[in-house]
Amino acid sequence: MSTTPEYSILVTGGQGQLATSLKIIGKERVVLVGRPSFDLADPETISATLERVRPSLVVNAAAWTAVDLAESNVEGARAANETGPAELARLCAAKGIPLIHVSTDYVYAGDKGAPYVETDPVTPQTVYGRTKAAGEQAVLEAQPKSIVLRTSWVYSGHCKNFVRTMVNAGAKNSHLKVVGDQYGNPTSADDLAKAILAIADQIQTSWKDKFAGLYHASGSGETSWHGLAVAALEEAVRHGQTMPLEVASIGTADWPTPAKRPQDSRLDCSKLERVFGIRLPDWRDGVARAVDEHFADKPA
Repeated sequence: MSTTPEYSILVTGGQGQLATSLKIIGKERVVLVGRPSFDLADPETISATLERVRPSLVVNAAAWTAVDLAESNVEGARAANETGPAELARLCAAKGIPLIHVSTDYVYAGDKGAPYVETDPVTPQTVYGRTKAAGEQAVLEAQPKSIVLRTSWVYSGHCKNFVRTMVNAGAKNSHLKVVGDQYGNPTSADDLAKAILAIADQIQTSWKDKFAGLYHASGSGETSWHGLAVAALEEAVRHGQTMPLEVASIGTADWPTPAKRPQDSRLDCSKLERVFGIRLPDWRDGVARAVDEHFADKPA
């Protein structure tokens, strides 16, 4: 029996969380690319990669995600989050390749007081948020067959992320402080990858004009960073790690950062379910799996 995939998906983002999950789950049909051979800041590498791979679909999981550093490197963030994706979308449109572009909850200020829907106006407060918002618009304008997925608080059992950082910190410290007045929807990279691959299957079966546009795609349920930290540390206890004596909830003002974080960036994901029939699992389930993977990768 042939093992050749029915269609190929070009995934950008190199060794990032989501790109890694897409490759692990998508297996042979996913062609993973990253810098230096593919660089959103270098248009020639974008064109060359599309010519070489000739994919059926592109998933852009590459971005400038160093939120604080973006405040002092506006051009770098713009190249990765705005002008690069715009060029990728333009080339995809010219070749008739649908594009799934991953974006962020940082396009919102976080002051609505309720979960955001896709029709809410974007009000980014940071360089990262502004460049991602501009990138969304550029992609949608350049490629009519594009889907923009806004996600939030992504974590996994691989790569550097908040859940793994908290588990490692809990192994070394008896007292931790975590921001408890910022709220959102933690999202498992594996769950998001499965959702993207499910969307890909529907796109390849038959593209419909209703597919194009903006969607929110984050884990079900909500919590604070403090709540996410406690959940991760509790899962680590199952693996023999001692729970810290104290995990204190602190305010945003007690943990100043160069870039302002959204206070409440919860996302309403009902449109994704309505159009594609997809709803991501509860964030707690993903945390348990991520912590299991984290400990499985540690030396015995």
